[in-house]
Amino acid sequence: MKAVFIAYNQAYNEEIADLLEQFGQRGFTRWTEVSGRGSEQGEPHYGSHAWPVLNHAMLAMVEDSTAPRLLAALHEKDLKFADLGLRAFSWTIDSAI
Repeated sequence: MKAVFIAYNQAYNEEIADLLEQFGQRGFTRWTEVSGRGSEQGEPHYGSHAWPVLNHAMLAMVEDSTAPRLLAALHEKDLKFADLGLRAFSWTIDSAI
């Protein structure tokens, strides 16, 4: 099993949930109003007067075979709208209850 963490511009909110569903992934945890800034480019997302945009973040546990395909689809979305900001990564989960 893999954990997939996704940090994304709030504008993507429903699109990310829909994408997970397309991969047969029903469960996830979402955090809203997450602030931060990218490590390479883009504007900060601080939710302030100067930088009003915020991010959301999502964590989903997916099957090992799903993670690479999901990450590829997320990467494709990020390439289409690079100014919005979207980052995702996965790591192996040894056990879950």
